[in-house]
Amino acid sequence: MITADKINPLNVLRCREVSDPPPYFKYLTLDIKYNIVDSVKLWIYDNLKHRFYIGETLTIDNNQFVVKIKIGFEEPKDASFFLLACPLLKYASI
Repeated sequence: MITADKINPLNVLRCREVSDPPPYFKYLTLDIKYNIVDSVKLWIYDNLKHRFYIGETLTIDNNQFVVKIKIGFEEPKDASFFLLACPLLKYASI
């Protein structure tokens, strides 16, 4: 049963996941060992309310280029809740 409080207008308008990372988002970089990006997206859609960005970024680690996952949240509260509650983070190192 879908109620009015469960419908997110950003989902209806398909503008919840942004394609380019805005500079004002709060970002986290994760070193994900498995391909769980789709699962992380699903968790974000199910448990958070605001806009987000998820994509790959190139970082330097021990003098080597490493591809990591960059996750950004429009609301800093979403970033905090993601770090505290997402069970998929046990497969990643922050």
